[in-house]
Amino acid sequence: MDAGTHPGTAVAADGLWHRIVARVREASWALDANDGIIGIAGILQGFASAGAGDRLLIFAAVAGTLAGALSAGGTKWAEVAAQRETELAIANQVALELATDPAGERAELVQYWQGRGLTPELASEVVHQLMERDALGAQLDAEFGLEEVTSRTAPLLAGLQTTIAFTVGAMVPLLITWFVPLAIETTLIVVAVVVSLSLTSLVAAGVGRLSALHMVIRSLTVGLGTMGASYLAGMFFF
Repeated sequence: MDAGTHPGTAVAADGLWHRIVARVREASWALDANDGIIGIAGILQGFASAGAGDRLLIFAAVAGTLAGALSAGGTKWAEVAAQRETELAIANQVALELATDPAGERAELVQYWQGRGLTPELASEVVHQLMERDALGAQLDAEFGLEEVTSRTAPLLAGLQTTIAFTVGAMVPLLITWFVPLAIETTLIVVAVVVSLSLTSLVAAGVGRLSALHMVIRSLTVGLGTMGASYLAGMFFF
């Protein structure tokens, strides 16, 4: 198997677009957006309670958005890249074992399918067909539950998607700071955060088939708790 591709299968030309669509259908993008909403709103509440003016608040929001988005995206990139490296190491090790002891690997695979409930005869036939088609892929799936090795572009794509999701979330409090007068800004940010966190949590719950109520409660608890702690820190320490 060529490193970074699905075992025995070439990567389709439109694979990048399909991975983007798949990512949007996941709940994780909504959670990344929530991080942006909560992080920037927390920064703004802390600065506002410390007596910061409009210009400083806008600077804090922009700087926080840039730093937070790049940090979140970089962390995701590093995480997926490390996962890919681990998968490649496993795939290379299994490929070596297949090259040096194909009979032993075949016997292990037969044993695996017998353990799944197949008769020895049927297990042997299944293994024969699987190994004829893609010996490395069959072994990786059975031994490690690894259906495909993460592609070369996946780390960069995951980092970019996380960066974008964080930025979109951060734009909620950032735009309020930019356009709304300071006198009503703090209250409006709280209201906007509650609404946006509720919406993204409902979307995430629907996509992930999770409890909408629990998801909303958790998001609001973290969001309001973060803003409250930041507000109190700004009030008492500055």
